[in-house]
Amino acid sequence: MSWGFLRDLLSGVNKYSTGIGRVWVAVVFIFRLLVYVAAAENIWKYEHDEFECNIKQPGCENVCFDHFFPVSHIRLWALQLIMVSTPSLLVVFHVAYRENREKHHNQKLYESPGEIDGGLLCTYLISLFLKTGFEIVFLVLFYKLYNGFKVPRLVKCDIRPCPNTVDCYISKPTEKMIFLYFLVATSCLCIVLNLSELSYLIFKYSIKYYLKRYIRKHQ
Repeated sequence: MSWGFLRDLLSGVNKYSTGIGRVWVAVVFIFRLLVYVAAAENIWKYEHDEFECNIKQPGCENVCFDHFFPVSHIRLWALQLIMVSTPSLLVVFHVAYRENREKHHNQKLYESPGEIDGGLLCTYLISLFLKTGFEIVFLVLFYKLYNGFKVPRLVKCDIRPCPNTVDCYISKPTEKMIFLYFLVATSCLCIVLNLSELSYLIFKYSIKYYLKRYIRKHQ
């Protein structure tokens, strides 16, 4: 899979972001996307082939693997990266709409199409809410699907067609757990950055709004 589209998206959003938003883009690009492409993808590349059970009953190993790994860590991480990045498209589309509107009317309608104010501010806040929501949903999914943020060395399976309780061994469990903790830490960092940016924008424009009202009232 090519991640070029996500890189281009993040680069485009960076132009319209606040300082905190640019930090978020850097974290997603360097500590999540590059780590995924350079290292994490290879660790889970052959996870099914390297999953071994101490029995050769046909079908037993497959159903045990499916039970303990209903969705691959790495595919879920990839889906998370896509979902937390796509709300930023709302901002890009809104700026493009402003630019096209100016071209259509052939006059200056905004001080700057990319300036965060008015409708674009609402769009930006909605994108922050969506990104934070997706991060939280995926953290809960990881926790629920994998019985906590851990990768055990040994799992016991008694699902049919296994004739009895069998021991199954997961390959590179320590390395996988380190990357899983890294994933959780970067997700939490992104949540903190999103909430910080949300608070900053709400505080900034609330002060701006009340100052305008105060000046208007005393004039």
